[in-house]
Amino acid sequence: MAGAEFGDTIGKLGTTHFYPTRETLTYLAGKGMNVVRFPFKWERLQPVLYNPFDMNELQPLVDSVATAKSMGFKVILSPHTNARHFGKQIGSREVPASAFADFWRRLASLYASDNDIIFLLQNEPDFMDAAFWLPSANAGIAAIRATGADNMILVPGTIWTSAYHWHAEQNGGSNAQVMNGVVDPLDNYAYDIHQYPDEDFSGTNRTCPAKDIAIDALQRVTDWLTESGKRAILSEFGGTSSPDCLTAIDEMTGFINANPDTWIGWTYWAAGDWWGDYPLSIQPATRGGQDRPQMDVLEPHVLGSAGEIPQCASMTASLPGLRSTR
Repeated sequence: MAGAEFGDTIGKLGTTHFYPTRETLTYLAGKGMNVVRFPFKWERLQPVLYNPFDMNELQPLVDSVATAKSMGFKVILSPHTNARHFGKQIGSREVPASAFADFWRRLASLYASDNDIIFLLQNEPDFMDAAFWLPSANAGIAAIRATGADNMILVPGTIWTSAYHWHAEQNGGSNAQVMNGVVDPLDNYAYDIHQYPDEDFSGTNRTCPAKDIAIDALQRVTDWLTESGKRAILSEFGGTSSPDCLTAIDEMTGFINANPDTWIGWTYWAAGDWWGDYPLSIQPATRGGQDRPQMDVLEPHVLGSAGEIPQCASMTASLPGLRSTR
């Protein structure tokens, strides 16, 4: 559910950005969805590194989380800054890993051991090597666990954590090589994977000619997960209402559902009240309005709407059947 990451770096709540609404949560719950991803800007929650959170931004986030939980959702908390704080990369001199750890210590403390809350370390780290990102990721995980939190953690790779780029060469090794170095004393984490089926895998084009390439990339990640004994979530994918994009959405969602031993679920990009005519949106154009074509394709794949999705018994206790929307 996009909205809290909209606008300028700080902006003004209610003008440049907003937090998820009960109306849209009600719509998604009515479709049988059971997990939502809440993107937000780190800088708004913590404008000054190592300082307390800004309550003017924290309270609406906490309120939205409480509303979602009351409706039966699990919530993925997703700092949406591409591994940066005011444009400076996590792991740099300006934003050291210790600052990232401090942020996660504060946020995790609010929801420690609440299994309805899932911690996504960062959205789409980009323009950095996996070997540069991994120490900060591990610092964030260590800070979360130091609070006593046993929540599931989602760990992205670099190059926008794309399935297509998961095996791409980088200085120090590919995501597939380096991200095997994730350290979680509780081993309760999954890799965060994104993949779009349009021509450059960005989600910014109107058609989806790369559907087969996208699914092949997901298969390669699936094979890697199987070999590594790990799991992942496809937390971002989507397409326009173009017939080839609708086919891609259908096949990609079906692929994830068909591989529950490695994929714990999916979240679609995106819902959110302020999207307007954004071509990937599944938000009805008006309140109570007609479903978007993408929702018509997604709904049969949602857990509970067309029968139970088979579950891997080893992961059911901590994170049962996530089939929903971001």
